[in-house]
Amino acid sequence: MAEPFLKVQGVSKIFGGLAAVNDVSFEMEAGQILGLIGPNGAGKTTLFNVISGYYTPSHGKVFFKGRDVSGKPPYALAALGIGRTFQVVKPFGGLSVLENIIIASFLKHPRRHHAEEAAWGVLEFTGLADRAHIPAASLTLAGRKRLEIGKALALEPSFLLLDEVVAGLNPTETDRTIEVILKLKSQGMTLLVVEHIMRVIMGISDRLLVLNFGQMIAEGSPAEVAANPSVIQAYLGEDHE
Repeated sequence: MAEPFLKVQGVSKIFGGLAAVNDVSFEMEAGQILGLIGPNGAGKTTLFNVISGYYTPSHGKVFFKGRDVSGKPPYALAALGIGRTFQVVKPFGGLSVLENIIIASFLKHPRRHHAEEAAWGVLEFTGLADRAHIPAASLTLAGRKRLEIGKALALEPSFLLLDEVVAGLNPTETDRTIEVILKLKSQGMTLLVVEHIMRVIMGISDRLLVLNFGQMIAEGSPAEVAANPSVIQAYLGEDHE
């Protein structure tokens, strides 16, 4: 039987005696979009950081394509094919949009010419080609969010973790970002997505994973999760009827 694309096995992350993530296990198949949801403080970003190598799990393991990658640093995971975005976008403001992408492209394309050629492809894909030569600092929030996706794509990952890439965007920009995500999936990309906007995450995800107080309380299709009493209580409180 083939190994899962991603396997998270009994992962916990403890800070000062507090378990921000507590014994979480799940698997992903290639080509899926898995949505990771939960109330504020549920442990989503902590789990995200464990999977992407920014934290070493206190307990448990993370396997990527059958390989134990638990605690490997982000640059090593990037070389293996794992890319991620950050919730708080911080481009190299004094560099151009193109230069921001080129820096990431150097991972797979050490020669400047090849890195720039690859970067132009990313700019075309993300709709930023017409802003290639302006300083990244002059982009709107929507532009900076798309540049964040572009920098991750320039690593040429097979697995992409997206952290609230539509937060703060207007409906038009949100829809444009959804188009980019679905286009990535159509090209075979596997994605783990953290998002608070329910219409977005419900609309793009094949499956959802729900965390509350660091523990997994539900997993299933968007319809199954939306009807789960534990999920309703976690989001709306015990008095909800």
